[in-house]
Amino acid sequence: MQNKALEPRRRFLKNAAGSGLAAFAGLASAQSFDFKPNQRYPDPSVLILDPSFAKYRIYSSTVEQLGTGMRWAEGPVYFPEGGYLLCSDIPNNRLMKYDEKTGKFTVHKQNANYANGNTRDRQGRLVTCEHSVTRRVVRTEKNGRITVLADSYEGKKLNAPNDVVVKSDDSVWFTDPTFGINGEWEGSKATPEQATTNVYRIAKDGKLSAVITDLVNPNGLAFSPDEKKLYVVEWKGTPNRSIWSYDVATDGASVSNKTKLIDADGPGALDGFRVDRDGNLWCGWGFNGAFAPEPTDVGGGLKAHLPLGKSEEMDGVKVFNRDGKPIGFIRLPERCANLEFGGPKRNRLYMASSHSLYALYVEAHGAV
Repeated sequence: MQNKALEPRRRFLKNAAGSGLAAFAGLASAQSFDFKPNQRYPDPSVLILDPSFAKYRIYSSTVEQLGTGMRWAEGPVYFPEGGYLLCSDIPNNRLMKYDEKTGKFTVHKQNANYANGNTRDRQGRLVTCEHSVTRRVVRTEKNGRITVLADSYEGKKLNAPNDVVVKSDDSVWFTDPTFGINGEWEGSKATPEQATTNVYRIAKDGKLSAVITDLVNPNGLAFSPDEKKLYVVEWKGTPNRSIWSYDVATDGASVSNKTKLIDADGPGALDGFRVDRDGNLWCGWGFNGAFAPEPTDVGGGLKAHLPLGKSEEMDGVKVFNRDGKPIGFIRLPERCANLEFGGPKRNRLYMASSHSLYALYVEAHGAV
């Protein structure tokens, strides 16, 4: 006798098998997200906000869902020599792996110390921000050994390392907000020991310095293609979330001339981002969850503080040119927290978005 209660799961597994998701479906199917790709070209999810973006849109490329089943996807990083991408599933405390050759989406590492941001160094090694518990930046050597790059500053533990980038001089730059110790969702709650939330630089010789100390919970960061500019998201900016631009000193060790490049404009939420070879900023985007200060009657004798934005209209990737002008938008069914250019030609945009990993081929290439 057939068990009807199992039918939805059977249907999901059947569909997953045809889309390369079966290897992961059984691990967390309750968190899996059904996705129906657009059938027609051009994909109506790819919006041209300014004519200058048209050259980056591929007419016959559509948004694809590559994997699902995560609780909060973050930190994608691509490894060209292996043809795979890793991303963080923070609440589930693991790293996930998408293999381009097989299409499989599997668990890469369990008990990842609530890993958040990831990147590769110039030698192809994985550099990870362990967001909670250990609260450190580590490097995974080619033999699998873990090297701790930073776990404290001036004798006190770091807050919750969030995002990380490696410069061409082999210095490692990372942000250190408090998200991973604010509660129990993305790690374990703890009291911050640092007086400020900083952007740090680890020099090639291992020396740690705080290069920016006046941002409230800095988040994503990236360099311009020529590395003369450093861009940093301020998560608790006033009045809105912002991306600040800094001039990088000729010695590469400090920054100056803080300038607001992008304002998230009210309920918009900036998070992780990447820069392409033309200097455009491809930004994870969504609704920041803000709600009205006064309650509204919603029926049934209930009054609720309604959201000030609509996630279904804001979730995706927003693209800005080097001057901070919005030029394009990729609409996704989930909020995008971070992204990465990958593929053999670095023209496949991977988007880590809430429960799922999405991808879109574009006529842009990631800056190295």
